[in-house]
Amino acid sequence: MARNISHHLLDDAKINKKDEFYTQLADIERELKHYKNHFQNKVVYCNCDDPRSSNFFKYFVLHFKELGLKKVIASCYKKWEYDLFSPENFHHAFYYEYSGTENPCPTTNELVSFCGDGDFRSKESIALLKESDIVVTNPPFSLFREYVAQLIFYKKQFLIIGNINAITYKEIFNLIKENKVWLGIHLGRGISGFIVPEHYELYGTETKIDDEGNRIISPNNCLWLTNLDNQKRHKNIPLTQKYYGNESRYPDYDNYNGINVNKTKDIPMDYKGVMGVPITFLHKFNPAQFEIIKFRKGDDEKDLTINGKSPYFRILIKNKQAVD
Repeated sequence: MARNISHHLLDDAKINKKDEFYTQLADIERELKHYKNHFQNKVVYCNCDDPRSSNFFKYFVLHFKELGLKKVIASCYKKWEYDLFSPENFHHAFYYEYSGTENPCPTTNELVSFCGDGDFRSKESIALLKESDIVVTNPPFSLFREYVAQLIFYKKQFLIIGNINAITYKEIFNLIKENKVWLGIHLGRGISGFIVPEHYELYGTETKIDDEGNRIISPNNCLWLTNLDNQKRHKNIPLTQKYYGNESRYPDYDNYNGINVNKTKDIPMDYKGVMGVPITFLHKFNPAQFEIIKFRKGDDEKDLTINGKSPYFRILIKNKQAVD
């Protein structure tokens, strides 16, 4: 029940542009510890973040010397008619730059106002993006495709949070297929929850109010997406199952020359043809071990079917290391 309600929360966010899901510091620390070697002498841009309250900005200030950073920039979006990222007591979009000596907890007077609304697509925000090396933030889920497209266009490294369903978007899947982006270390329950504003209704059992009064939801269907290398993506998935002698466990598709595999752990070690696997396979995907062929569709460009029925989204892959 909680899982369905959690999906409702993020579906509602997409439909109604409710994008105020603030990442907890503990989740940021848990993921960022796997990428520390990427940040030496780099400029980090958090372009969906109020520096007075953002845990992303707080993380990089706290670890500034340890990471060997050159600068951290945090910018905050503001529309006159609707407040997306910044508190209601500030009526301008703004940004703040920290180079190791500035106030780590900036006051309103220390913030630099944008002339425009500070949208990540605005000229002012893009100018800051161009001078940065790595973008790290929780972008608006409702604009995720456009947000990632901008990062790719400007050839930026990044580590961002999105909905797991983002990997089913054609644009995002193609980037994964081309080995231009990949999943981070944590997803699902590995991201413990998001802080939401007071006007967000708390649904379901996996919600709470913490000791500091923060309202937290745990949708359990989010991921980190990145093009920063990490050790996990170079580890092989251990394969213990065999296709030959167990063919009945791996039915053929009606509309594609390939077999269906219901769980990543059941991928056979001895099958050299095309296999359809669950989308969660991407969390363990090693491009040296597997090749991604296609997403979801058969030769007729309709959803893959088995005896006329479609399994949940499948990714078609080949095992580069299949053994007889």
